[in-house]
Amino acid sequence: MRAQKTPIHAVSTWVRRQPPKVKAFLAVVSGMAALVLLRFIVHDHDNLFVAAEAVHSIGISVLIYKLMKEKTCAGLSLKSQELTAIFLAVRLYCSFVMEYDIHTLLDLATFLTTLWVIYMIRFNLKSSYMEDKDNFAIYYVVIPCAVLALFIHPSTSHHFLNRIFWAFCVYLEAVSVLPQLRVMQNTKIVEPFTAHYVFALGVARFLSCAHWVLQVLDTRGHLLVALGYGLWPSMVLISEIVQTFILADFCYYYVKSVFGGQLVLRLPSGVV
Repeated sequence: MRAQKTPIHAVSTWVRRQPPKVKAFLAVVSGMAALVLLRFIVHDHDNLFVAAEAVHSIGISVLIYKLMKEKTCAGLSLKSQELTAIFLAVRLYCSFVMEYDIHTLLDLATFLTTLWVIYMIRFNLKSSYMEDKDNFAIYYVVIPCAVLALFIHPSTSHHFLNRIFWAFCVYLEAVSVLPQLRVMQNTKIVEPFTAHYVFALGVARFLSCAHWVLQVLDTRGHLLVALGYGLWPSMVLISEIVQTFILADFCYYYVKSVFGGQLVLRLPSGVV
């Protein structure tokens, strides 16, 4: 006797059979529906940014647990951690010289934790590091981000170099997860703690993106004017959206795996 399919499994099967364009359309519709829901259930949309940082912290905590408990860094990308450390270091500098606030302390904690993760991968757990799988050349993203920041940056009254640094960390953050996704694509099998960590990044990126989009809607576009003139305000929003969509496909397979009761996530070819 065949087991009865659950509604979630039936929907997942239907979505999987759709062509890429339909999947992209469904993803956009789902994202818009989630934004509408958040707009009505979250009264202070600044809380979404705090929630994003909290979820990011949870993801890092899961990563630390993996390194300390399992004594292995298999499946983790050192290059993604290095890119994270770079954009956090630049953002910390910008925060200290431009707009020091509570988020500076949160970034400092995340930066120190990221440095610890890098140290563990490079030295204590080097034998389990999959260097051959972590083959994404980081200059493919660092150089374009630096060039883009040189031409498109805030038009505030701050020093010219500081404005370039600010733009650079925004652009680099948007693509810092790419080496991690490359490692997972190369291995095809993602163990639970790494999957939890990347999923947390995806949720954090969506909440951060929702914060910016809803703030623009609440201010009827005045927030874009406050960020400056030219292409910079649009690039801030585009960077947030890019971060979300980069992780959207992985998050779909993660949720599907969780509802399917699988402890290990298996990625099909072409996901990343």
